[in-house]
Amino acid sequence: MRILSLSSASKEEIVSALRRPTQALAAYREKVKPIIAAVRSGGDTAVRRFTKQFDGVDLPSIRVPSEELQGALNAIPKDLRKNLEMARENIVRFQQEAMPSSEPIQTQPGVFCWRETRPLGSAGLYVPGGSAPLVSTVLMLGIPAKLAGVGRIVLCTPPRKDGKVAASILAACAFVGIEEVFAVGGAQAVAAMAYGTESIPKIEKIAGPGNVYVSAAKAEVSVDPEGCAIDMLAGPSELMVIADGSANPTYIAADLLSQAEHDPFSQIILLTASPHLLADVQSELVDQLSLLPRKDIAAKALAGSCAILVPSLDEAIELANLYAPEHLSIQAEEPEKILEKIRNAGSVFLGSFSPEAVGDYCSGTNHVLPTSGTARVQGGVSIRTFQKTFTAQKLTKDGLAALRGTATNLARTEGLEAHARAVDLRFSSLP
Repeated sequence: MRILSLSSASKEEIVSALRRPTQALAAYREKVKPIIAAVRSGGDTAVRRFTKQFDGVDLPSIRVPSEELQGALNAIPKDLRKNLEMARENIVRFQQEAMPSSEPIQTQPGVFCWRETRPLGSAGLYVPGGSAPLVSTVLMLGIPAKLAGVGRIVLCTPPRKDGKVAASILAACAFVGIEEVFAVGGAQAVAAMAYGTESIPKIEKIAGPGNVYVSAAKAEVSVDPEGCAIDMLAGPSELMVIADGSANPTYIAADLLSQAEHDPFSQIILLTASPHLLADVQSELVDQLSLLPRKDIAAKALAGSCAILVPSLDEAIELANLYAPEHLSIQAEEPEKILEKIRNAGSVFLGSFSPEAVGDYCSGTNHVLPTSGTARVQGGVSIRTFQKTFTAQKLTKDGLAALRGTATNLARTEGLEAHARAVDLRFSSLP
């Protein structure tokens, strides 16, 4: 990790160190346009052609048979089944607490307004495969979609070189109750879900993380009126740690590496006012890195990341709010006091015994979170990702009478006489 001191480094150096190592999405949007167009016109044939080109496998059928899903679930070890059940229970418990209310609000006597919530008619879930088949992402997307009451759920995930989807992903799909699973990845999967093919139905919204080609394709279809909505544009994983001298360097190094092993472009950042802690974490990183199976990936992520020595935790908080990390770990004596000052973060982990890894799997919160600074304006996936709301209202005659003067005066101020008459006619005859 690159080490900087806020007291000696220039503002430009700090900003540069905090710059995400992401690739220009605009260039990749140009690359995926022909893929999207081909899938839109060629359907399954184009999808299979791109699967052969990009994944190296020629599939006679892109849909995974339902018996294969159930077979994968039946074959998983009992302890893994128990782990899935615990994770589901916590996710369900947390998500249900966030269900929107439709209780009417009486804005004034006789005027009742409220929100009605409805599930999406359909949703497409994208689950990365690659070098790390993300079983947990099936839970993080599938459970909220199911709880929301989505009418039809489709899941796409890349096939392996043998043409099969990882058995653990299939088992998780069966466990959650997702029946329409397709062995398709990349931009072609996004295009297929957005526009529909002979096998893959057109859906209303796509959710889930992916590589830069997936993100570029999601960006493209989201601005096409004939495409579909998306949850967010997810970039490489991020973890920022704010720590004081009381923190355990072993724990911090382990947390940093847990995100570094995701992707060579993952960005991990340590902010501390303690030179001793910083040195100890550096030493721990070296020792722990050598033990990891994915140490080459983690090492590349470390090389692009940084540790910043700050004069005080107040400066660390300021940098955290500027950066708006996907994950923020606060390992300090009074983490709750620091949390009160945090404005921008996707998900926050407080104290030494709240590793970010549990948020990835089973504590109950979601791990599909805003990256690239978008935590300044949005949160992660939840039940509400798969729902829509509209407002409703009901007025009594007395309630309308109380609003009559305000409504008609505002309408006539705007020059909209028909608006005013729509209110007045309910009380008297007009010429």
